Amino acid sequence: MFDLGLSEMLVVGVVALIIVGPKDLPVMFRNVGRFVGKAKGMAREFSRAMNDAADETGVHDIAKGLKTATNPIGSALDSVKDATRDLAEDLNPGKFDPTKDIGKLSAERAASAKKTQAATARKAAERKASEAAEALAKADEAEAALAADDTPDKAET
Repeated sequence: MFDLGLSEMLVVGVVALIIVGPKDLPVMFRNVGRFVGKAKGMAREFSRAMNDAADETGVHDIAKGLKTATNPIGSALDSVKDATRDLAEDLNPGKFDPTKDIGKLSAERAASAKKTQAATARKAAERKASEAAEALAKADEAEAALAADDTPDKAET
């Protein structure tokens, strides 16, 4: 609200010392402190009363609706996070420890990755074998066709 730096407060202190005097200065600062404290208390109470009135009238619900309307992706992600948290709590009430579960998950993922790699390698070997068989069959057909073309015709002799 007020932007008072150290230099401004020093100037105010020196002016107060000159005007009020060193004898009455602590009393004046104590009174100013009480006044500022009362003003802050009244502002805090006013703010609290306004928030209570807003809660009673449902302004927060309207604000949440406006937030959802202006940022649907963010509100959807918030609801997904809440659902995930609820599901984790339902599945493992009070015992969800991410540090322990991560080790178990990583071991399961490593085993799954090995199975996937083995299946992929097996399929690749089968595909290469079938391609080699097809190439061999084509080569045999081509050789047979060449051999058939090289045989002399009996009609010409």
